[in-house]
Amino acid sequence: MTTLFGIEAVTAAELTELGYERDRITVTDGQVVLDAGESLADCVAAVARLNIHLATAERVLLQLASFPAVTFEALFDATRALPWEDFIPYGYAFHINGYSRKSRLFGVPACQSLIKKAIVDRLLEAWRLPAGSQLPENSAKGLIRIQFSIVADHVTLMGDTTGDGLHKRGYRPLQHEAPIRETLAAAILRLARYWPDGPEALLDPMCGSGTFLIEAALLAARQAPGLNRPFAGEQWPLIGKDAFDSTRRAARAAVAAEPDKPCIFGSDISEQAVTIAQTNARRAGVQAWIRVHQADVQEIKAAGLPKLTGFERHLVVCNPPYGERMLDPDQAERLYRTLSKTFLEHGKPRPGIRFFVLTPFERFETLAGAPADKRRKLYNGMIKCTLYQYFRKRSPNT
Repeated sequence: MTTLFGIEAVTAAELTELGYERDRITVTDGQVVLDAGESLADCVAAVARLNIHLATAERVLLQLASFPAVTFEALFDATRALPWEDFIPYGYAFHINGYSRKSRLFGVPACQSLIKKAIVDRLLEAWRLPAGSQLPENSAKGLIRIQFSIVADHVTLMGDTTGDGLHKRGYRPLQHEAPIRETLAAAILRLARYWPDGPEALLDPMCGSGTFLIEAALLAARQAPGLNRPFAGEQWPLIGKDAFDSTRRAARAAVAAEPDKPCIFGSDISEQAVTIAQTNARRAGVQAWIRVHQADVQEIKAAGLPKLTGFERHLVVCNPPYGERMLDPDQAERLYRTLSKTFLEHGKPRPGIRFFVLTPFERFETLAGAPADKRRKLYNGMIKCTLYQYFRKRSPNT
């Protein structure tokens, strides 16, 4: 599984929640590797299960081979020796992408071209076509994406089983400005230890297109995030539809009944954003868990939250507008001051509040009045951000 930088451990924890043993999971920068078992059947079942159930990973790749290579000749020979005729059906198109780090084979376009040539040579021989002839490739028949990584002179070849990234759940065709990626929102909720069956309500006071709200509702509803979208692995005969179909049936059977009242709340100053968030929640099938209304964050008073939500305790999580994307620096600073005054007092959470903010604004703690209890570096797209976490209660003397 590939992941956003900074949330690899969250994805690994998801794997253990799905029942995979920790000693079969390896975590490195930007990826988590699972040893799914020796048999193809084990791998196929894992591919379907992880694509449909993982909330924080970006992509699920099936490892086809792994070998050392320090020369182009070694790369070509080891690639050509693989049984590509078992991986790529006759007439299917295939694309090659990848990267190289800390390796003597560092020219990515050259490696890409050489791997393609090795596969073509193997397939021409396997399909008994003349050497050097044009390989039949028809993307309308099928397309397989091969990913390579070369790290410290070690090559790994993988097949992409996901297609569109896992953050594309299918519920958010309508986007407000500066949306947070779904996988990142899901990871932040887990870092905040959001527990849907607990005593806290969740509140996003700047909900935008509703991503935090919907990801929280998927958790509350026990609804697999990939339940309602297709995957590349379904069209790849090596994997196939059957594994995905059976996994979806089990996932649908596990969805919880709708609640008697909402436990997830959002607001935004923009009427358009509220409408988009409500529409997206309906598309995701979790509207019963969520209530969204139009409000300026300045109008939200922490003391009034129990009256608004019916809960005494609240996890407040938000992704405020970024100065470089939506507001000028002065506007952003005023907004962050207001946000902090609403949910913090003397730099500590108000009673019954836990407060989590994702922002690239480096002076946020100064405006908040105190350092965060914990902080974590994360990336929202290409923007380096910090998740500021305020959760410790004030001492009686402060």
